[in-house]
Amino acid sequence: MAFNKVILVGNLVSDPELKQTPTGVPVCSFSIAVNRRFAKAGDQQQTDFINIVSWRQNAEFVSKYFQKGKPILVCGSLQTRTWVDQNNQKRYTTEVVADEVEFVGRKDDSTSSPYGSVPSPAPFSANPRDVAFEEMSADDDLPF
Repeated sequence: MAFNKVILVGNLVSDPELKQTPTGVPVCSFSIAVNRRFAKAGDQQQTDFINIVSWRQNAEFVSKYFQKGKPILVCGSLQTRTWVDQNNQKRYTTEVVADEVEFVGRKDDSTSSPYGSVPSPAPFSANPRDVAFEEMSADDDLPF
C-alpha cells in the first residue's frame, strides 16, 4: 500500500508563473516558503522553500488570485521528475503537484476571495449534552 499526500501552508516566494503546454493545458509553477515547526533553543527558525506545480483550473485560480507574499494552502502529492539538460547532464527536481489550493488568512487580509465573505463554522463541542438530536418514530417510514 502506498500513500502520498502533502499538506502545506506557506507564503508565495514570487508571483506565480502561468504557462500553457503545447496542447493548451494551463500549468502554473510557484514556490512557497514554509517555516519548520521547531527550532533549537537560541536558533532562528528554519524555512523550507517548496516548489509547487498546479494544472488546469487550479493553475488559473492561483495565477489570478495569488501574488508574492500571500499565504496559501496547498494539498497534493510529492513527485520527482528527471530530464537531461542542454549539457547532457541528468537533472532532477522534487515538487508538489497541487490537487487543491485554498486561501488562508484573516478576512481583513488584502487577499480577496472570489466567493466573497464566508462565515467561520461554529466551534465543535464534544459534550453530548450540547448536541441536539431529533427523536424519530419507530414507524417503518424510513426512505431506504
